[in-house]
Amino acid sequence: MNVRQILQLTRAGNPILREVMPQLSRQEILSEEAQGVIADIRHTCQTEQYGVGLAAPQVGIRQAMSVIAIKPTPNRPDLELFEQVIINPSYEGIGEPNGKWEGCMSVGSGDDLLYGQAERFDEIEAEWFDEFGEYHKRILGGFVAHVFQHEADHVNGVLFVDKVRDTTTFMMADEYRKRIVKRES
Repeated sequence: MNVRQILQLTRAGNPILREVMPQLSRQEILSEEAQGVIADIRHTCQTEQYGVGLAAPQVGIRQAMSVIAIKPTPNRPDLELFEQVIINPSYEGIGEPNGKWEGCMSVGSGDDLLYGQAERFDEIEAEWFDEFGEYHKRILGGFVAHVFQHEADHVNGVLFVDKVRDTTTFMMADEYRKRIVKRES
């Protein structure tokens, strides 16, 4: 059994976060290298508790892949379970986008994590390959659609701050918890 490693986060300002990542062929997806990257990203997410998703460029890897790991929590028991590797992801929005709160581990950490209302679609038509090289095309909605958009954007060099139209919504994590999470509870 391979020992998994915790990957180091890349931070805003690192050029890899602004690059469009190369797509992977089915052969590349099934390769030992790509499977190791997937396992390391999963291990990093679980060990470091990095929220609900982590993209390869966020850990300095030039591949069009992300790991999404949404599960219900004590604070959000209504979350739909969605654990999926998304490779070569793309999406088309359905309807009009609206402001949704989000943050990103590449744009701060702890109380210095930046939050803002990013323009996101409530529903999307999503396409991706999974870690077995299987193609998926589905309509996704709600929080799953929100996270999918965020993670798919990462592999296209887009950060959530690019999707924030009302910059007065930017706030640090401690303020977000006091003003927004408290209000939504």
